[in-house]
Amino acid sequence: MTASPATGAVSPAAVEARGWGWRYASRRAWAASGIDLRIDAGERVLLLGASGSGKSTLLHALAGVLGGDDEGEHAGTLTIDGHPPAAVRGRAGLVQQDPDTQAVLHRVGDDVAFGCENLGVPRHDIWPRVGEALDLVGLDVPLDRSTTALSGGQKQRLALAGALAMRPGLLLLDEPTANLDPAGAIAVRDAVGRVLDRTGATLVVVEHRVDVWLPIVDRIIVLGAGDAGVIADGPVADVLRDRGAELAALGVWVPGIAPRHPAPPAAAPGEVLLSGRALEVARVRGRRVAGPLDVDVRAGEVLGVVGPNGAGKSTLGRTLAGLLPPAGGRVVAGPALAGGIGEAPIRWSSRQLLTRIGTVLQSPDHQLLSTTVRRELEVGPRALRLPEGEIAARVDELLERLRLAHLAEANPHTLSGGEKRRLTVAAMLATRPRVVVLDEPTFGQDARTWAELVAIIASLRDGRDGAPGAGVVAITHDADVLEALHARRLSLTAAVGT
Repeated sequence: MTASPATGAVSPAAVEARGWGWRYASRRAWAASGIDLRIDAGERVLLLGASGSGKSTLLHALAGVLGGDDEGEHAGTLTIDGHPPAAVRGRAGLVQQDPDTQAVLHRVGDDVAFGCENLGVPRHDIWPRVGEALDLVGLDVPLDRSTTALSGGQKQRLALAGALAMRPGLLLLDEPTANLDPAGAIAVRDAVGRVLDRTGATLVVVEHRVDVWLPIVDRIIVLGAGDAGVIADGPVADVLRDRGAELAALGVWVPGIAPRHPAPPAAAPGEVLLSGRALEVARVRGRRVAGPLDVDVRAGEVLGVVGPNGAGKSTLGRTLAGLLPPAGGRVVAGPALAGGIGEAPIRWSSRQLLTRIGTVLQSPDHQLLSTTVRRELEVGPRALRLPEGEIAARVDELLERLRLAHLAEANPHTLSGGEKRRLTVAAMLATRPRVVVLDEPTFGQDARTWAELVAIIASLRDGRDGAPGAGVVAITHDADVLEALHARRLSLTAAVGT
């Protein structure tokens, strides 16, 4: 594949789809349908579309990882350089939405080298590629650092480094900056630009942060819902100028057209539901990543946790939620939250946590338990032994509110990344907890579903039907979310020991 080892140049790949579509074996509806497009070698394409329009499905198909006939069926043709993608594996390098699905080996260096080894790259060439790729994405950790000790954002950089090290002719990026801080997103974008300038590879990137990628892409392709196929295609400036308002109405993120924000909080924050005192947190025992901190989670208020990747934001969230023990200090539940069962959430049973602290993890796949969307939403209420009528009422309401009703009988693992995120939020809401910890709650959302999710979080904050407002912890790099929710910010600084 490499044309010139001295420069790292590759032979860029060309892509063509003719009436292409894919339907998962467990789904009646097609995940993607009627797609006609051609991407010439060396083009840089930003692939847009509303949540569930088939963007990720198309990228997985190009990478040759959708599976065989037992996993679904395809229509039409899809080729790379005139060949089926499965016949030219290694020609395309894919970075998926969930970086945890791509971490294969225990140590960082070995993980980045893994793809090169599979392609048969000579050993003396592999480690220079590993070092170069890690430098390009800004992942400055020892090569022997455990991949499990990395934050979500660091894992995303790791996955990108692994793809870059293979020097593919077609680079496929699925929400590559979704879990990165703003500076990190720019750094990764610039790294990708440098790689493209150096190698000449073709780029197809799916990203809701449209403005981040505009400096290095030259074409936009927009997929429509259902069997609409390609609904817009052309130079970046032309598509945004001529079709911007129309695309925004369909849920596509368009720079300069902001989604609606909910009303400000209806009342001042209430009592402290959960607090941390001299709190220190650790992902791995003995390796503190944040603290000591004093933090309060109040009823009727959103606490926005911000900071660079690796600063311990997700770890803090899990510790407050009673999923990780404090590495130092303590987490204390107030009387209104504890209800007489003890003040330390880490000692509560899973059933006691259900109605008290709900958690949405950064990676949706880590929370999917059932074989259908409807059953996923029933897990919590059934654990609480609610009456069947109450379970059905809660589930039906959430299916409608989160735009998941048409997917009620679908396998959760076949949903798009944005749909999975809405499902995990809905599953958390089904038990109606007093405190909610949301890690990147708007990950993978189009502009329309973003606005709807933010409105739901605001309704949790404010309470409804006479219920008191919840305490909300929102861990996010999405500054617009915190502005829309009038959040009080807790900023974590650089991680300790990284």
